[in-house]
Amino acid sequence: MALAALTLRTRTAVTALLNPPQAAALAVRYASKKTGGSSKNLGGKSPGKRFGIKKMEGHYVHAGNILATQRHFRWHPGAHVCVLQVGLGKKKCLYALEEGVVRYTKEVYVPSPSNSEAVDLVTRLPKGAVLYKTFVHVVPAKPEGTFKLVAML
Repeated sequence: MALAALTLRTRTAVTALLNPPQAAALAVRYASKKTGGSSKNLGGKSPGKRFGIKKMEGHYVHAGNILATQRHFRWHPGAHVCVLQVGLGKKKCLYALEEGVVRYTKEVYVPSPSNSEAVDLVTRLPKGAVLYKTFVHVVPAKPEGTFKLVAML
């Protein structure tokens, strides 16, 4: 009986040395806080504002048609075109005052000497550079101020 107890003790001691408990082998450290991600850079998901030219060169327009929408003056009003300022002047919308055909022209921009910002802009340009402005015109469909005698010839 004593011999059987001794062999049982040695067998359990050997198996305990050869097979360590599983809990000691799996020491895993878990994060104390979950990752939430960053809340930065959320911009850029707003829809476009649809600025730009609405009527191209040669299109026929009626009085009151919108020719171009813009945030800053990219296109300037020419003959028979007016600026509609909406919302404290934030949108500078060009619209036709007369019926006719749309024409675009580029003209040399010479700022007045009293405008200091424009003069500073011109002085920073390289020598010989020229500034241009794009103007939107509406050529009326009906000729204005014609005489009957001219029409008869």
